Amino acid sequence: MTKEKYIAELIYQLADDNFIHAYRGSEWLGLAPHIEEDVAYSSINQDTMGHAAMYYELLEALGEGPLNDISHSRSAEDFRNAVILEEVNGTGTYLDQPKYDWAFTVVRQLFFSVLKQIRLESLNKYSYEPLVHASRKIQTEQYYHLMHWQTWFIQLMSSTEGARNRMERAIRRVWRDFGGAITLGRYAKEISELNLIESEEVLEEEWMKRISKIFDQVDFTIEGKPGMERGNGRNGEHTKDLVDALNVLGEVYNSDKEVVSW
Repeated sequence: MTKEKYIAELIYQLADDNFIHAYRGSEWLGLAPHIEEDVAYSSINQDTMGHAAMYYELLEALGEGPLNDISHSRSAEDFRNAVILEEVNGTGTYLDQPKYDWAFTVVRQLFFSVLKQIRLESLNKYSYEPLVHASRKIQTEQYYHLMHWQTWFIQLMSSTEGARNRMERAIRRVWRDFGGAITLGRYAKEISELNLIESEEVLEEEWMKRISKIFDQVDFTIEGKPGMERGNGRNGEHTKDLVDALNVLGEVYNSDKEVVSW
């Protein structure tokens, strides 16, 4: 592959992670634990979708196609997001008996926010100027997102025994697949050798260090490193959860295209 294709590969990962994560977050609209959180979480999801749009704009500039096609018309196997980020929030759907798991959401949000901060810091140091500019813009918002989820995590882990138990179950659940968010996929070596971002090993080491510090605050430990039990989304391996989400996200856009072409 050319240098530009390796650059695009990394940006697809960054864009798709934010895109699907923002969508899963948006499904909590009106369902968050209280009204203040509903407002705050909605704002965070708007920001996160905006970050995805920034990355999709970079892909458009690289000649990958129109921004809206990139985000709404690709098939699931063309997406590069981590599998853990596409997982549904819980049983039911937004419109039909949504029984979502707030503990799972808080843990997934915290883990991803820590990783996102590390990736932004890494992008800021390296050589591809458009990514440097985008990372600096995103960092101004990401600092507050991370603070928000760290506060939720510590409060719930320090709350009642029932809350603590639910949080610990959620940690183990997310841990089993979060390695898929840290990895850079089949082209990890080429991406880091081009000085686009730090190596997968360095990113993982830094993530483990920061997560361990947060765990120390609530007297929690877990053995080993995060796994990747359900496949590597960076390599196009996904679940039905992503297929269903993309059908919803692309329904209006793709139906309008069909009408225009007809």
